[in-house]
Amino acid sequence: MKEFEEIKKEYENLLHQLSNPELISDWEKFEELSKRKSSLEKVIEKEEELKEIKNKIEEDKLIISAKEDQELLALAETEISQFTEKEKILRKELENLLKDKGKSKEPQSVIVEIRAGTGGEEAALFAGELFRMYSKYAQGQNWKQKVLNSRTSELGGFKEIIFELKNGNVFSKIKHEGGVHRVQRIPATEKGGRTHTSTASVAVLPKPKTTQIKIKPDDLKIDTFRASGPGGQYVNKRETAVRITHLPTGLMVASQNERNQLQNKENAMSILEVKLLEKREMEEIEKLGEKRKAQIKWAKRAEKIRTYNFPQDRVTDHRIKKSFHNIEGIMDGRLEPIIKSLQSV
Repeated sequence: MKEFEEIKKEYENLLHQLSNPELISDWEKFEELSKRKSSLEKVIEKEEELKEIKNKIEEDKLIISAKEDQELLALAETEISQFTEKEKILRKELENLLKDKGKSKEPQSVIVEIRAGTGGEEAALFAGELFRMYSKYAQGQNWKQKVLNSRTSELGGFKEIIFELKNGNVFSKIKHEGGVHRVQRIPATEKGGRTHTSTASVAVLPKPKTTQIKIKPDDLKIDTFRASGPGGQYVNKRETAVRITHLPTGLMVASQNERNQLQNKENAMSILEVKLLEKREMEEIEKLGEKRKAQIKWAKRAEKIRTYNFPQDRVTDHRIKKSFHNIEGIMDGRLEPIIKSLQSV
């Protein structure tokens, strides 16, 4: 396969570049090349696995053509059936990897912001369940997750929670989750048995590279305050929480989840960077004509994208006009069928 030979050549070239000691001084380039190397390794490993299966099929075919041992013959026929099925699966997986190999420039880290919308306490509980859903999905994908800031509600939900997901093809999988999520169910606090409708908004913000956003220290106003909510006496008694205001734009962000001020400041800066990148991109979009705006695929914050209907055990994505059942499983992180459907559009 010509494409595979090109991949092997690129991989060898990457190994040569990564072996250069001077590259360590350029950490951003080193990280970019390392991620590309990891992406190509997956393709090469899958191709080797497919080659091994093909060899086993050929070996079994030789046993069948020899017609010497009836027991071996029966075993070979069974194995050929199994290996052929495995070969189909591997081919499909390899096709997907080759299709995705050009997407390595997509952000490998995103910041997700979930906010309770209409529905009061029920909306905050739903926001908490969405956070748990994404956390469970992230665990299954072996992504790393870090909570940057949160504000809890009285019943244990979230008025707002901001967290980072990284170490994998995060953006390509999560980018379609941005928008308004609606839940329809009978809340635990409802005594009349009526179905309520509540909402929570999700924003998926790709984390910018260090070269994309430059922030001058003089443009920042940094305040400290006592954290509120869970965290124990140590957190709540000391001014560990940090609020940063970006003076040129008026953007204000905060972080209070860590036990020390420095870590909260780093978290707040991460949030500020993605907010500034989002603001810049929104300004660029506003300059485009209406026809061009309509072609942009990522969801806006105000767009209702999905409904979670508990009484009917159904999750409906309104963009692709498709429904999925087993709502409990979906809320437990089994999002792959929905994500794959959105990726295929």
